[in-house]
Amino acid sequence: MILRLANLSLFLLFPIAWFAPLLHAGLLPIFGLSEISIITGLQSLWGTDPALALLVTFLAIFAPYMKTIGLSLIQFGLMRRKVLPVLEILGKLAMADVFLIALYVVIVKGAGYVTVETGWGLYLFTGCVLASLAISHLTRRR
Repeated sequence: MILRLANLSLFLLFPIAWFAPLLHAGLLPIFGLSEISIITGLQSLWGTDPALALLVTFLAIFAPYMKTIGLSLIQFGLMRRKVLPVLEILGKLAMADVFLIALYVVIVKGAGYVTVETGWGLYLFTGCVLASLAISHLTRRR
């Protein structure tokens, strides 16, 4: 019952994480910082690099949500447990997106002229992905 509720809460928490500020970035601190979320980042990417935008859209939005849907179907007895290994792969792909964001922060901070601060959305998104991994692991054990 607790695993079901935890998984169902991800249906609400993932969309919040997509719109929450991942980063606050700007050119030198005196010019102010712009908030960057997964959605605003994707909007920018679609205009400049559609291939990368497609990859990030899959990793940040479709993979975690498909995994959450799949886990719900398994938990409510509407899909076979044989699908769990595939769902775990989707969860690992979503974690790759968290890694990419962290890598961008490190690269940009090294530039020197740019100020980058992590926002609460990065922690929320990371927490959702890690919770999803834990839920799938615990679902597998049952």
